[in-house]
Amino acid sequence: MSNIIATQTVHEKFGGVVPELASRAHMQNILPVVDQSLKQAAVSLTELDAIAYTQAPGLIGALLVGSQFAKSLALSLNKPLIAVHHMQAHVLANLIAEDRPSFPFLCLTVSGGHTQIVVCESPTKLTVIGETIDDAAGEAFDKSAKLLGLPYPGGPLIDKYAANGNPKRFSFTEPQIPGLDFSFSGLKTSILYFLKNAGESNVFKEAFLADEETCKLFIKNNLADICASIQARIVSILMNKLKKAAHETGIKQICLAGGVSANSGLRKAFTALGEKENWKTFIPAFEYCTDNAAMIAITAHYKFLEKDFVGMESSPSARAEW
Repeated sequence: MSNIIATQTVHEKFGGVVPELASRAHMQNILPVVDQSLKQAAVSLTELDAIAYTQAPGLIGALLVGSQFAKSLALSLNKPLIAVHHMQAHVLANLIAEDRPSFPFLCLTVSGGHTQIVVCESPTKLTVIGETIDDAAGEAFDKSAKLLGLPYPGGPLIDKYAANGNPKRFSFTEPQIPGLDFSFSGLKTSILYFLKNAGESNVFKEAFLADEETCKLFIKNNLADICASIQARIVSILMNKLKKAAHETGIKQICLAGGVSANSGLRKAFTALGEKENWKTFIPAFEYCTDNAAMIAITAHYKFLEKDFVGMESSPSARAEW
């Protein structure tokens, strides 16, 4: 009924999220955001059935602000309290729209901190069958952008420049990780040496090391092609693992979720692979891909139906599994 988002541009000049500033911004924004959302939905606090909050994972300071605010509301209104796992909510964002997948479905969840393949048997029965063993795909995008000298957040800028580049111009090796797990640390190292060597090599070689000005000029003159090639490799890693998971499980209802699912190259590749594999594919609307309250609410809805409530002793966690 409403889905209000307060953005935090304060982090841009630091090249990444500063936890203390994020916590302070949460404290400043949470009351006006809740007030605005209630007004937009034309709903009063007393009409709510329950109060839900993100319990994990995330920056602990920001999570504490949300949990304490939710507990205060639930206690003062005498309403049930529901704790939601952030990654489960990304998956269930696919259930917000009328055109939703049927169970069971597979979901590739790609965000700044997580990369997972999940089997969803019901709204409350989800199993992770593949995940990153080091960095997430979102990190690979953002850290590659930083190496290219692009401002934070750099992931969307790689997507922007890639639209005008040749994805086959430069080649980056795909990590050979067994099973359904992912790895992006080796790819990042390959990109680092590629840039330091001004495109001559993807591995460390003293003979190819270029001076700083040569590297900058190489990046400037080839930015679109570099971005397109980096994006193509990250996307191919994701698609190859998803295809393997679909074959192993036999599931043909396939979903995409998480902040990185807003990437146009990933969306196109996902849709194309779905048509080729005869999958029925689903991607949430852009507003439900990045972090948002609607995905927390839809998850809480199903928890409410099962009376899955928590007490005031519940506490947030920066890294809790689910």
